[in-house]
Amino acid sequence: MGPVSSPSLAIAVAAAGGVGTIPAFGVPAEKLETLLSDLSSRATGVLAANFLTRSIDRDAVQAAASRVGIVDFFWSDPDPALVGLVHDAGALVSWQVGSAAEAQAAADAGCDVVVVQGIEAGGHVRGHGALLPLLSAVLEVTDVPVLAAGGIGDGRALAAVLAAGADGARIGTRFIATVESGAHPEYKGAVLEARAGSTEITSAFAQCALCATSPRARVLRSCVGVLAAFSGATVGAVREAGETVPLPRGSGRTPGESFTGCVAAMPMYASDAVESVITTEAAGHVVATLCSEAQHQLARPTW
Repeated sequence: MGPVSSPSLAIAVAAAGGVGTIPAFGVPAEKLETLLSDLSSRATGVLAANFLTRSIDRDAVQAAASRVGIVDFFWSDPDPALVGLVHDAGALVSWQVGSAAEAQAAADAGCDVVVVQGIEAGGHVRGHGALLPLLSAVLEVTDVPVLAAGGIGDGRALAAVLAAGADGARIGTRFIATVESGAHPEYKGAVLEARAGSTEITSAFAQCALCATSPRARVLRSCVGVLAAFSGATVGAVREAGETVPLPRGSGRTPGESFTGCVAAMPMYASDAVESVITTEAAGHVVATLCSEAQHQLARPTW
């Protein structure tokens, strides 16, 4: 989730009993170790570090594995060497997949957790199948714990995947509109205003490392239309390491708090669960509400 998954959000989710994830993509090993060391000293609960693409710094992975409980990978084929590196440093390995074959490969590589992503998911979409059929297929081929991801934004949806056999869920879109989120205020507002049918999978925002292999990402439909009408070569800029970095039209960068420019023409990643996001709340309250609603649904009598 890039800048949306701020340190404050990760700490709040972990404190509430979830797994708070920090994006590690492109962060040098020394800087990542300093960041995670600081967060680990302040956090209660479990933190994870997320790595994307095949271009992974092994030193950064090792640094992360020594500081957090889980190292998470996505957008690359399961790699036994990376799994072994993480295990040797004392952490567990999670791998997000988009097919049953990829899930089997992750389990064979030694992963401790497999995350099954359906096409309902916001952001970059790995596979081509809907969540529930894909979840069922994955449960048939692996015995490791399986998390469901894609379109899960309320307790009913969480209960549904648990009832279908998942051991838990990865939830992203619901946390965009939280107090601790690092999303740009206009991005949060667009998520709150969105309704059913407001998202689509597109290749419009292909200027990013993930899109180099498969330019498929689910975003709010409104930003696709605004980008199509946008005539400039640069949509805005972000502040990085004290410098202003311009972003080209079609950039895949998530609009975080430091972004300046036309937010409406940026990729506002969101899943099909966006219709259930109607208020901005503290992340801890979101976790508690999701769990209590799911427990209520699972406790209801069946007929």
